[in-house]
Amino acid sequence: MSNHTETKRVLNRLSRAIGHMEAIKRMVEEDRDCSEILIQLSAVRSAINNVGKIILKDHVRHCVVEAVESHDEKTLDLFSEALDQFLK
Repeated sequence: MSNHTETKRVLNRLSRAIGHMEAIKRMVEEDRDCSEILIQLSAVRSAINNVGKIILKDHVRHCVVEAVESHDEKTLDLFSEALDQFLK
């Protein structure tokens, strides 16, 4: 990701999501209320989706723009496949 501008922000958010997942794992080990666990899982899912959006926007601003300008069909095809997976 040499030309991406949001790498540090992505890594920080991923670290927080990982910490949150570790806390959820402890909640399960401690036999905490299922409703509490589900709410926390929802928060992590939202955080991960937001990280995906940051990566997506950064990728469009840099790699996709460059691919369009240079007529790089392979990069555009890979982006299309990744977008399909992300939006599932």
